Amino acid sequence: MARKLSNLKPRIGGLGHRFGAAPETEQQRNRNRDSSQAYRAWYKTARWQKLRLRVILRDRYTCQRTGALLVGKHPAPDSPVVDHIRPHRGNEALFWDEANLQTIAKAHHDKIKQAEEAKDIKGVWY
Repeated sequence: MARKLSNLKPRIGGLGHRFGAAPETEQQRNRNRDSSQAYRAWYKTARWQKLRLRVILRDRYTCQRTGALLVGKHPAPDSPVVDHIRPHRGNEALFWDEANLQTIAKAHHDKIKQAEEAKDIKGVWY
């Protein structure tokens, strides 16, 4: 007698706990990153907020990669993100170096720039 597939018990369902629970929301993911990477606290300082605004004004609310005008409010794709040209990876001098900062569109940052950094497309980072 043939069994219906709906009567079979799933065998893959228990794999999740072996690899650790994945964060369910962006907020949880950020909390996890904040607790494991001490330099992320630098982004929450008044010093960073002032530097960020100075870079956005310097770049005239224009994406330095695409030339698009950045008029959106976070989290809009056309909102400005101040990005480190060379990833700082916790290097304090690189983090605060204004010459290492550029304004880019959130959509460009979240997709293209982060993919480049993940694959080290631009070469070896120090």
